[in-house]
Amino acid sequence: MKHPLALAISAAALAFTTTALADDPQQGGTVNTIVQPEPPGLVLGMIQNAPTRVVAGNIYEGLLRYTTGLEPIPQLAESWDVSDDGRTYTFHLRENVTWHDGEPFTADDVVFSADVFHRELNPSARAVLQHVESIEATDEHTVVFTLIEPFGPFLLSFEAGTFTMVPEHLYAGTDFRNNEHNDHPIGTGPFKFANWERGTVIELVKNDDYYEEGLPYLDGVNWHIIPDGGSRAVAFENGTIDVLPSGTVENFDIPRLSEMDNVCVTEEGHEYFSPYSMLWMNNREGPTADKRFRQAVMYAMDREFARNVLWNGLGKVPLSAFGSNARFQDDSLEPYDYNPERARELLEEMGYDGEEVTILPLPYGETWTRWAEAVQQNLREVGINVRTQATDVGGWNQRLGDWDYDLAFTYLYQYGDPALGISRTYLSDNIAKGSPWNNVEGYENARVDELFNEAATAYPDEEREALYKEVQEILHEDVPVGWLMELGFPTLYRCDVKDLVNSSVGLNEGFRDAWLDR
Repeated sequence: MKHPLALAISAAALAFTTTALADDPQQGGTVNTIVQPEPPGLVLGMIQNAPTRVVAGNIYEGLLRYTTGLEPIPQLAESWDVSDDGRTYTFHLRENVTWHDGEPFTADDVVFSADVFHRELNPSARAVLQHVESIEATDEHTVVFTLIEPFGPFLLSFEAGTFTMVPEHLYAGTDFRNNEHNDHPIGTGPFKFANWERGTVIELVKNDDYYEEGLPYLDGVNWHIIPDGGSRAVAFENGTIDVLPSGTVENFDIPRLSEMDNVCVTEEGHEYFSPYSMLWMNNREGPTADKRFRQAVMYAMDREFARNVLWNGLGKVPLSAFGSNARFQDDSLEPYDYNPERARELLEEMGYDGEEVTILPLPYGETWTRWAEAVQQNLREVGINVRTQATDVGGWNQRLGDWDYDLAFTYLYQYGDPALGISRTYLSDNIAKGSPWNNVEGYENARVDELFNEAATAYPDEEREALYKEVQEILHEDVPVGWLMELGFPTLYRCDVKDLVNSSVGLNEGFRDAWLDR
């Protein structure tokens, strides 16, 4: 049965779709929204954190966009060809694109952005570029990427935040990080940078020379900086703010705000990143080193309760290591349903003697604290001696980086393809102290390593699917980590803001198509 808020979201989405089809978009108006926290800068590609992405994704562009189903669609590239052996990708660029300073966008900008700018500054792009043998501009509007070997997720790599197009004429031969244009970013996107009043607002204005005829409809977008969560909620309630991006208010405020008149809610717009919450389980020592204990933890947790009560019915309970938005998910696996009796049987089978284990909550707000308390209660109910150890963000990072934990909450992005966002959690060569984002649990399985590495470069997709099916079966049995939730991060907005979320990165590029029905 759907939770009431989830039903409200479905109804709002239906109303949104029907209205959008019935009405013609109107030109004009400015939308007021929030960015939190204030970004350190706006040169996308040089800076890739979430606040920079959500603002600068409307200034800069990539070669491709992606639907909510993660299918590539044209952006700066209007079409592309892939060779039969999966090694050569030819992109045909739009011919009527200019940078915000009026200079033409050409294939040379693509080569510079990918082969120079991103190789130096962008770790996400570098991970993809290690599979690239050469990048060549064959004419002003054609770019050819030749790969060393096939790389399955290559076409998923050209989103603006990963492969940002930057102007060669402004950056070539300069110190990129200290370039004078960093304070006034120049892109090809639907909005131009206008003003940044530090601590108060970032103002974007319409790009009148945008290559998509008729777009954007809006005159501008103002990104307000309001440090306090309660004040952000009040600003939305009193009409100062039109759009609340995900994560800008406390989770417990969402039901109240979503019930206001003229407020719509959507979970769409996060499919590319696919935020996925996990419970790190230390595979190295103690009870958590026994897979039967880890399986017992899975059966002991009431994940549906967490979704329905703590997350307001938003998100999805995951089947296993591959989320529902990830390519090649094997949905035939037997789910780890809430089954306390099975958990007790596994603990008895392994001879668990009551040794204490600790839980490290994620210090990201009250919802996460409550979630840790709920899991602690679940585990105690099946006989696990468990204690919570709260930390601040710095302490959480250090404890995980030093592997000083038993169980710990986290969430990572899955990025749509196993080779981009999933394999990093399980590959044994990704075990390294000092980072809370790699194979923190210390899982080692030679066959899993082999399967992930082979699948990343297998071609065509049918071969990848077979390899990933086997790796999912092994992970499902070994339970290296606890699979908690495919997180639902809702965006709240006035219902008269139309066509706001229309791709898998949501507000990061959503304002190009948005319009006001006022």
